[in-house]
Amino acid sequence: MKIINFDEENSVMHLYMAELRDKNHQRNRLLFRNNIKRVGELMAYEISKTLDYKLKSVTTPLGICDIQVPKDEIVVGTVLRAGLPFHEGFLQVFDRAENAFVSAYRMYTNREHTEVGVHTEYMASPSIKGKTLILVDPMLATGGSMAAAIEALCKTGKPRKIHIASVIATQEGIDTIRPVLPDDATVWCAAIDGGMNEHKYIIPGFGDCGDLCYGEKL
Repeated sequence: MKIINFDEENSVMHLYMAELRDKNHQRNRLLFRNNIKRVGELMAYEISKTLDYKLKSVTTPLGICDIQVPKDEIVVGTVLRAGLPFHEGFLQVFDRAENAFVSAYRMYTNREHTEVGVHTEYMASPSIKGKTLILVDPMLATGGSMAAAIEALCKTGKPRKIHIASVIATQEGIDTIRPVLPDDATVWCAAIDGGMNEHKYIIPGFGDCGDLCYGEKL
């Protein structure tokens, strides 16, 4: 499994990440969502460089032009609800992609909120057999939700290639999803943070992405 960590090379993505992490910027939900979306757009562009291409002849007003265009059939999958603005960023680049949605979410299993289980209750997806699956979720913390989503989506068929995209990941999360991914899968992230606190939130992270995008939940 290949890991691409954009934090290792300077780019404008660092500016978006600085604003996402800044508790003062987080007061503006529109700005927060837009930055999640923009990170998704940049990641999608980088992923596009790894696709297979084919030559296409295009008729212009003045002649014929041969252009290399992607030939992969792409499915962009998202873990609800925090993944929605991230998903939108990917769709800005892969505008012809099919879409998949999984409601795999974590829930605390003890009173102290230190143990986490994963619950999956909804999925809407085309067949991913023979296609390139790009599964996006902003936070790869424990990895439980992502692993559950991968297993659920792969029941619709064996994909040709899998890309996992997160804004922030932990090594624990990466290790959790490794057994359910093929060896040629790639994990893309804007940063890999040091770990999690006792409530399984990424540290330093930026907090609960779903709440910051859409407001607190009960």
